[in-house]
Amino acid sequence: MTFTRYAIYYAPPADAEWSRFAASWLGWDIKTGKRLPHPDMAGLDIDAITEVPRKYGLHATLKPPMRLAEGQTQAALEIACEAFAASQKPVSFDGLHLARLGRFLALRPTGDQSSVNTLAANCVTELDRFRAPLSTADLDRRRAAGLAPEQEENLMRWGYPYVLSQFRFHITLTGKLPKPELPAVEAALNKRLIPLLPAPLVIGDIALTGEAPDGRFHLIHRYALSG
Repeated sequence: MTFTRYAIYYAPPADAEWSRFAASWLGWDIKTGKRLPHPDMAGLDIDAITEVPRKYGLHATLKPPMRLAEGQTQAALEIACEAFAASQKPVSFDGLHLARLGRFLALRPTGDQSSVNTLAANCVTELDRFRAPLSTADLDRRRAAGLAPEQEENLMRWGYPYVLSQFRFHITLTGKLPKPELPAVEAALNKRLIPLLPAPLVIGDIALTGEAPDGRFHLIHRYALSG
């Protein structure tokens, strides 16, 4: 398969009960590259609630989606990801909790996040040679929401505003919801998903993913953190 962009994710283990539920909630399996049926949750239009994040699959971004720089190849990126993962130790934090990010819902870490922040920062900086510069249209799109000075610096240097000190580990579960709908969705996820979450959460590998021409992301390979 030919990919238009590549990203490096934390992709939760496919065989864990919590991640099976969460992937079904989103409706997309990055490993198989297939739609998943949503869980039956009365009163919720899950397909509409998850439409925006669905194409990315269940994940937390470590290095944001990028087009390959001129002269770089997927094969070279795969080799570099393997070497990078071999230099990094597994990381963990106490667990996950459901949080509001504006009008989105996401899983956020509980406890000390320094180790995962370091992993993400290393991923951004050490693999940046593979990233093509952003187009003017991409820059304008990122700036449309309004960026703080440090976010603008990140955008110009690393191709994304919310990296390094601006990074916040999160696993997105919804699109932007009307405020009146948030409590019902929160209640449903607190009832069905939160009791399944692991404590602690251990991140033992990173996932190289690719965006297909239809915009959906697919798992290319997992690389064990073995440093």
